[in-house]
Amino acid sequence: MALPDMSDQYADIDAHALTHGLLPTSDLLLRACRGHRVIGGPLLWFAHDLAVLQERRIVGRGGSGPETDPTAIIENKRRRIELVMAIDDWIVRTVPQHRLGATLHTETVGSVIDRLAEASVRAHHALMTLDANDEMLHGAWHHLAELSDAYDDLVRDVLAGRRRLPAW
Repeated sequence: MALPDMSDQYADIDAHALTHGLLPTSDLLLRACRGHRVIGGPLLWFAHDLAVLQERRIVGRGGSGPETDPTAIIENKRRRIELVMAIDDWIVRTVPQHRLGATLHTETVGSVIDRLAEASVRAHHALMTLDANDEMLHGAWHHLAELSDAYDDLVRDVLAGRRRLPAW
């Protein structure tokens, strides 16, 4: 299933910010989560790596079921935390933040991308394993769509100076 083209999604944002790959659209992030080759900077690589870790956590390697070894579970979580911190560090160093008059967002971009990666894995796993009429399948895709919209709203607001990100 091909994802729709969302290239005009950030039409009201500074073109310089988008063409230099500061913050990719949710469309690009979700493509990266699925392993598609996309061009757009390090956040896409991080999103892909987070999705791989989420898939191991939720589905297991090769669909064998979620990991049960406590050491592997802890290692997976540690690696996800490192990736979230790497995203947040990149954001602090790269994306201009407007401090005056901008509302503080409750989450970092890294944690939002981790949740998007998890929702993507859950939605695609549901698509492959559940009946087409299953409410859980529809719920997983609805959740992914809402997270994607929320991410795009956040990016739009950050780049427009209406919202700032926490620096933890």
